Amino acid sequence: MSETRTESDVVDEALEWFHGVWDPTLSLIEWRNLLVEAGWAVPSWSSNWFGRDLPAWADRVVHEAIRRAGGVAVPLGGGMGLAAPTMYDFASDDLKHRFLRPTLTGELAWCQLFSEPGAGSDLAGLKATAVLDGDEWVVNGQKVWNTSAHHADMGILVARTDWDVPKHAGITYFVIDMHQEGVTTRPIDQMNYYNSFNEVFLTDARVPQANVVGEVGGGWRVARGTLAHERTFSTQRSVYFDPAATGRVIDEAKAEAGEYLKTYEWYPQRMGRVDLVVDRVRAKERTTDPLVRDEVAKLLSFHRAAEWTAARAKAARELGRPPGSEGSIGKLALSIIARGCNSVHTSIGGAQGMLKEGSDALDRIVGEVLVSTPAQSIAGGTDEIQHNILGENMLGLPKEPDPERGLAFRETGKRGA
Repeated sequence: MSETRTESDVVDEALEWFHGVWDPTLSLIEWRNLLVEAGWAVPSWSSNWFGRDLPAWADRVVHEAIRRAGGVAVPLGGGMGLAAPTMYDFASDDLKHRFLRPTLTGELAWCQLFSEPGAGSDLAGLKATAVLDGDEWVVNGQKVWNTSAHHADMGILVARTDWDVPKHAGITYFVIDMHQEGVTTRPIDQMNYYNSFNEVFLTDARVPQANVVGEVGGGWRVARGTLAHERTFSTQRSVYFDPAATGRVIDEAKAEAGEYLKTYEWYPQRMGRVDLVVDRVRAKERTTDPLVRDEVAKLLSFHRAAEWTAARAKAARELGRPPGSEGSIGKLALSIIARGCNSVHTSIGGAQGMLKEGSDALDRIVGEVLVSTPAQSIAGGTDEIQHNILGENMLGLPKEPDPERGLAFRETGKRGA
């Protein structure tokens, strides 16, 4: 029945509910509890788990409608973007009962504990260990590039629980308490003068057996589910508030969003700032330079084509189709655009582009761009990994030779590496 309903039908129903209950004097938690109870926090989810059994597109259109009507929707961050949908897809009913609701309301903040110093793109080569001790797992190891770990309440963690099977088969997925003894978080200073990420050290940290997501040894499948959600989550780093909206709930939501978005204030520079290219060409009086014009035209044309590809992928997701290789195409396109921007900005401004300080505000931004864009080709899976995914999944090419395939992870020599 829900599949035949239009976006307009769903928006009308959501707004009828919203206008009947909206009270800006409520606290943010009180308001979100109402949102969750009514099923409008995640309307695409099952009615058994805070949803309304609506199509995948319903979450976006309902959240946008509520915000534009002067209200507040779900929180930003890894809780809603990664942890909640992963638990909804894979976790036990017990885990869902304990963690979904406080995640939807924003009472719990989350971080992702996946990458390690020796296991980034090859995530399955991770060496953080989890050893069962009674009804608890004891975790030791190091994680890195952990956004928001310094103020997270909980973490989604992958760790090795079996060394005697191939590397993908020996991984288990956990939910871990970040406030416990044995969890140490340290900020990482970046070359662009920010410290958005952390490294996390786990020393005899404990995880209850009940906090395993999926099956013991089945963590790679769950982690791939999280990574699929991450492709969508990585584009959700903005939030709209009606300029005329006031009240306690609005103030608390703005403060919450502001704190979260601090982490990503340099991300526009990481993507190259294609939006500044034309302004800089004009400001530097390079509009008649044929070489500059040619490079700018190529960059802007590719950027527009990439936007169309991203729109097709978004439309497919909203129709309920599972994430496909479009995510890898989009990731590669963003890397190409970032490198192209880096080159074009340099050709326009010359040596001035290396100055962090100076009288020209655009030059200062470009100086930050030049040291931020390399991250675009690394974060979320390197360009080389995306090429492999596309070659194997879309072009049908044979898998990259792997001499370790089928070997027990203990035999590969990586444990002590």
